[in-house]
Amino acid sequence: MKAYIFPGQGSQFPGMGKDLYESTQLAKELFGQANDILGFRISDIMFKGNEEELRQTKVTQPAIFLHSVILVKTIGNAFQPDMVAGHSLGEFSALVANGALTFEDGLKLVAARANAMQKACEAEPSTMAAILGLDDNVVENICSEINEVVVPANYNAPGQIVISGSVKGVEIACEQLLQQGALKAIKLLVGGAFHSSLMESARVELEAAINATGFSKPLCPVYQNVSALPVLNPEDIRKNLVAQLTAPVRWTQSIKNMLNDGATSFTEAGPGKVLQGLIRKVDRKIPVQSA
Repeated sequence: MKAYIFPGQGSQFPGMGKDLYESTQLAKELFGQANDILGFRISDIMFKGNEEELRQTKVTQPAIFLHSVILVKTIGNAFQPDMVAGHSLGEFSALVANGALTFEDGLKLVAARANAMQKACEAEPSTMAAILGLDDNVVENICSEINEVVVPANYNAPGQIVISGSVKGVEIACEQLLQQGALKAIKLLVGGAFHSSLMESARVELEAAINATGFSKPLCPVYQNVSALPVLNPEDIRKNLVAQLTAPVRWTQSIKNMLNDGATSFTEAGPGKVLQGLIRKVDRKIPVQSA
C-alpha cells in the first residue's frame, strides 16, 4: 500500500518551488492563484527570497503548502495513495491532496493559521527545542514537573522529540534533560511555541475559519496528528484540525500505525527529505522516496 507524507515547517529553503513553477503551465496557474488569494507575491519570496524571509511563519507555512500541493497536482493521475499523513502544517497539504479540501480553501486556512500563529508568537516570547537520545516518557515526566509552560510538541521519531513552551521553561527543561542523559538539546529557529497552550489564541481564531469551511470525504484515510489514527469522517477531520494547534504532533505513532495498517512504501511530497529521515528511524527497511 502506498503512503504519501507531507512535510511541515522547517523544510523550506531559498529557491524552493522554482523548478516546479517552470515544469508545467498548471503549476504557473496555481502559483498565480496563490498570489491572488494571499494578496502578495509569495512565488517571488519562494524563488528569490532569503532564509530570514522564508522563516517568517506567515510566509513559511503557505510556501511549504504550495510546494507540496502543486507538486501533487502536477503528478496528476500518478498520485494514487492508499493513505496520507502530514506533519503539523503538512496535514493541510495532505487534506487537499486527498480531496477533503479544495486548493483555495486549503490555502486560505493555511494563511489564516499562519497569521494567527504569528500573532500568538508576538504576544509572548516562546520557543522550541529538539531533544535527542531519550525515551518519550522521560521527556514527558521532566516537562510535567517544571513550573513553567513546557510540553512535548512533536514526537518525530524514536529518540527524537521536540519540546515547546516559554523561553524559561524550555531552557530549564533542556538543562534537566541533558542531566538525565539526553545526547543533545538543540534550540530551534522558530517563531514560537507551536503545539503548546501558548497557541490557544491562535486555536480560537483558526477554529472560526475551519468551522466556516466545507470539508468533503477524502479519497483515502488521513492519519491525523492529534490521534495518529486513520480518519475519513469530515467532521472528525475538522475537530482534529482545530485541536492540532495546541496538541502534540504524534508523528512516530502515526507512522507506526500506517505500517501496521499495511503501508509498504512512503513518498514525501514537498520540499526536502526531512520526513524520509524520520521514517528510516522508525523502520530502516521500508522504502522511502521523494515525489
